[in-house]
Amino acid sequence: MARRRIVYMCQQCGSVHSRWMGKCPDCGGWDTLEKMHEPAAEPASGDDRHSGLVSAWAEADGQSVELEAPIARPLTEIEAAEIERLPTGMSEFDRVLGGGVVPGSVAMFGGDPGIGKSTILLQVAGRLVTNRHRVLYVTSEESAYQTRLRAERILTEDGVAPSSAADASAADLDDLYVLADTNLARVIEQARQTRPAVLVIDSIQMIYKPDLDAAPGSVTQLRRCCTELVYLAKRTGMAVLLVGHVTKEGQLAGPKLLEHLVDVVLSFEGDQHHAHRLIRGIKNRYGATYEVGLFEMTGAGLAEVREHGLPAAGAEPRPGSVVCPAVLGSRCLLLEVQALTATGLIGSAKRRASGLDSNRLAMLIAVLEKHGGLRLADQDVFISAVGGLKVVEPATDLAVCLAIAGAHFRRTLPAGTAVVGEVGLGGEIRPSRQIEHRLREAARLGCTQVVTAEGIDPAAAVDGLEIQGVRSISEAIERLDTPSNRPPQPVQAEPETA
Repeated sequence: MARRRIVYMCQQCGSVHSRWMGKCPDCGGWDTLEKMHEPAAEPASGDDRHSGLVSAWAEADGQSVELEAPIARPLTEIEAAEIERLPTGMSEFDRVLGGGVVPGSVAMFGGDPGIGKSTILLQVAGRLVTNRHRVLYVTSEESAYQTRLRAERILTEDGVAPSSAADASAADLDDLYVLADTNLARVIEQARQTRPAVLVIDSIQMIYKPDLDAAPGSVTQLRRCCTELVYLAKRTGMAVLLVGHVTKEGQLAGPKLLEHLVDVVLSFEGDQHHAHRLIRGIKNRYGATYEVGLFEMTGAGLAEVREHGLPAAGAEPRPGSVVCPAVLGSRCLLLEVQALTATGLIGSAKRRASGLDSNRLAMLIAVLEKHGGLRLADQDVFISAVGGLKVVEPATDLAVCLAIAGAHFRRTLPAGTAVVGEVGLGGEIRPSRQIEHRLREAARLGCTQVVTAEGIDPAAAVDGLEIQGVRSISEAIERLDTPSNRPPQPVQAEPETA
């Protein structure tokens, strides 16, 4: 038996060191080295000790455990095979994946606690079952009965949210298997018996290998369990969906090492106090990473949001409220940007942003003071993207500036006006990317005019949409209407009568 030696592995970058140090020399993280054991002897070229459970799978099926060693071939002789996908039936989820789940792939799904990761994966499992694909749902944090209760609430025989309790009780989900276990060996054995097309593990932090001394959730357990599941997916063609928690810094699944092991990394973003949820692709070996999926949390699960029109359609324009056509992936949404200015103290004025970049907000405030004629040094400035969406693209600069100026001067834009454009440090307005797509969506969703940079290509014009070009931030502020309402006047007390 090979002698085991003690090494220390960084939880942030995955580097291995022979002794413990307070600071990792590779990534600079403090107190990130964790003790682990590794065999001192290097394995032979034909041995693969990381595929032990997969080898047991092959032995139980009577297959050969030895795999044919790969041979290097010229690039021109390699044939590109078409990627077959399993559509989930949820268009927003398939959009982020690139068209559906790829057999033999491993995807990690991360997000804040309580945001709805288990809910959406159970809905995806229900849709896959209705498309005649067997699914094994492994729940390591809840009991099988708790999973059944959630399924009765959000699933029916067609995989969508039920309209009544009777519909949920009559659901035909015989191909959806639920396993409440944390032992990886037993999980893989149940997968061998059920033969699912998709294996869902919720969550990877609770899965452990009994032959390792480390506790579940440690770097050693996470790396070995994830490696075994990757071997399982590649050997059997089974798609694996993992749920990973996030740290306080927002990193997926704790150590960054897991992001390099899996094929797809998805981030589930949103606020528990808002209904909208956003799925963003961080890594995708089978598709693009710029796509996003938009959902809305309801009492019966997550509902897809395909249309997102004017946030306050039919309402009167308000000071500090500006609509901007923001591009998220390949889709365009009308984002409502709201601003508020209040009297503060010079030198300690507050600048707060929700859903937008705080550093860019400070830069835009400086541009407004220098080139827009606004005095905001003694003003507290608050900016927010309505609905819980997070947008950081520069195309929202002009909308943020006009929202702040409108809140400061108590002025509004005409009804049905959208604003898009990038603001430079010299106060100039620059055109944004995909302006044709933004203009078409703004006109389709009810806008009648758009304030943007000057010099837009005439071919990008849309019938029924007036384009107002501006060159500087001061010229854009002049587009604001006259004061819509005056600040409230103090109420004078009536004289007392005898």
